[in-house]
Amino acid sequence: EGRLEESGGGLVQPGGSLTLSCAASGFEFGNYDMNWVRQAPGKSEWVSGIDRRSETYYTASVEGRFTISRDNAKSTVYLQMNSLRPEDTGVYHCAARRAIGTLVAGTDQSWYHYWGQGTQVTVSS
Repeated sequence: EGRLEESGGGLVQPGGSLTLSCAASGFEFGNYDMNWVRQAPGKSEWVSGIDRRSETYYTASVEGRFTISRDNAKSTVYLQMNSLRPEDTGVYHCAARRAIGTLVAGTDQSWYHYWGQGTQVTVSS
């Protein structure tokens, strides 16, 4: 059975940086689009995605600050987050959806084939 395990979250001051990792197992990683979705109380937001060809996509609020990448040999996806802001606070979930051509983003767990338990990111002084 497929599994996603995130790591790398923590407490950081505004303007700081963090790198999240998501290790996948139990499914053919290279055939899946990989995404990061963050959740805060009462809100779920798709943040970034990378398709099987390594084309990258970002929501407008993180464009230029966050970088998503994948290493198919390690079945791992990363999210490098720079210039962090308090509004970036939330639980960051890694989510996988079987590739069908163009990456289609979703904010709900039910949209994805695999969903990780999440890692907490808190941006505060």
